Amino acid sequence: MIDSLLHGLAVVLQPMNFLILLSAVFIGFIGGALPGISGVILVVILLPVTYGMEPTTAFMLLTAIYASTVFSGLITAILYRAPGTPEAVMTSFDGYPMTQRGEAGKALGIGILSSAVGGMVGTIALIVFTPMLASVALQFSSPEFFALAVLGLTVVASLGGSVLLGLIGAMIGLFIASVGIDPVTGTLRYTFGNLNLASGINLIPIIVGLFAISEVLKRAQGNAPHQTVKKVRIRIFDGAILKKIRATLARSSILGVGIGILPGIGASTAAMVSYSEAVRWSKHPERFGHGEPEGVAAPESANNAAAMGALVPLFALGIPGSGTTAIILGAFIMHGLQPGPAFMSGNGELIYAVFVGLLLVNVMILAFAKPFVAVLSRVLNVPYAALGPIILICCVVGTYSVQNSMFDVWLMLGFGVAGFFLEKIRFPLVAIILGVVLGPIAESELRRSLAMSQGDPSIFFTRPISASLLAVAIVVVTLAIVMPLVKRYRRGANAAS
Repeated sequence: MIDSLLHGLAVVLQPMNFLILLSAVFIGFIGGALPGISGVILVVILLPVTYGMEPTTAFMLLTAIYASTVFSGLITAILYRAPGTPEAVMTSFDGYPMTQRGEAGKALGIGILSSAVGGMVGTIALIVFTPMLASVALQFSSPEFFALAVLGLTVVASLGGSVLLGLIGAMIGLFIASVGIDPVTGTLRYTFGNLNLASGINLIPIIVGLFAISEVLKRAQGNAPHQTVKKVRIRIFDGAILKKIRATLARSSILGVGIGILPGIGASTAAMVSYSEAVRWSKHPERFGHGEPEGVAAPESANNAAAMGALVPLFALGIPGSGTTAIILGAFIMHGLQPGPAFMSGNGELIYAVFVGLLLVNVMILAFAKPFVAVLSRVLNVPYAALGPIILICCVVGTYSVQNSMFDVWLMLGFGVAGFFLEKIRFPLVAIILGVVLGPIAESELRRSLAMSQGDPSIFFTRPISASLLAVAIVVVTLAIVMPLVKRYRRGANAAS
């Protein structure tokens, strides 16, 4: 592993690769700090740009943007109570009250340090656990991969707020994935005589439409209030503060890694859980929500650790751990690569270059966060009325350039309008993306499994690993259905008493 990491470091330090990594960090800083432009949208916008890159360079770019956006969402969360990313929502609970009482620099310093620590802990876990999980997964066959795909789908579907909407979203994604030529029989499916659909629906217009275009349409409904950043003095390494938050940093980072590794959970959930645990472990829980430093440290260390942890199942099993990693999985497929157990042994240079790149990203967060906040005041003054059209143009040009197809552009716009209306009813768009990405895997492995067993479905339940994975999927969906009913019954019982 040491030799592989050193070789990865040599790859990262190549002038072009290092320049791209550095650029990705600053792009991520800006995108994460601007409310309305999350890591998902940034990765989506730059996905077509990576089409002509070498795979190693492309995934260093995408993962660096992913990691840096998770960090920089805290800046506007602390300064304006306007989280730049969903992962930073919990940070605003205590970060913004600190700003209100004149401690913005202190809050930002805690957030920067916590993000870097959590990111480094998560990256170390990524380096250690990915090969271990991949070696176990080498024992997998078609039934196990089908069960993994089902687990990924059910976890995301059950966490969409509404179990019904989540399952519908996954089914929509599975249907979209089935358009085109049948991989076994070669017959056309759901093309309606349109040859543009013969090769299936490209992932790029789906992702760009559902996330980027729908966000532009949503933001076009009203302008955000004009705000400016006041000059603040940030102190990252404060001995007294570090002593106070060190236990929270350790606990939340470990908790974030564990939650991030679970497919479909995501960094936002890790931030929420770690915040609640920080309150539970605190000697003064009443201070939370009023500017408690631990209330900044807990979610920031957890969400950055979880973001890195979410890459573990992606690399080791080919199952994304979050919405953004689902898009990165789509990028792997676009480059003709399939993450999974065999991926580690066949693409070591790429994997370890990404690992080293992520470690350097967290070092760069410590190094460049302070000057970035000083520059941010000018960037935040750009109205979305100017920023939105730029995003729209990038989406159109990027989508068209992948296959030189106006049909893809129209598809993108169609998915954008659909995503705009779906978000109004809080429809889980990530469930659709997971259905599109995991659909081909689930279908092909299901059919191979049934061919292995001569049509006997018991093959999924007689093999220990696949049976266990399917059992977990069933438990997850069952709990998602039962727990709201239990809470509703308890509320009714309390009201009656």
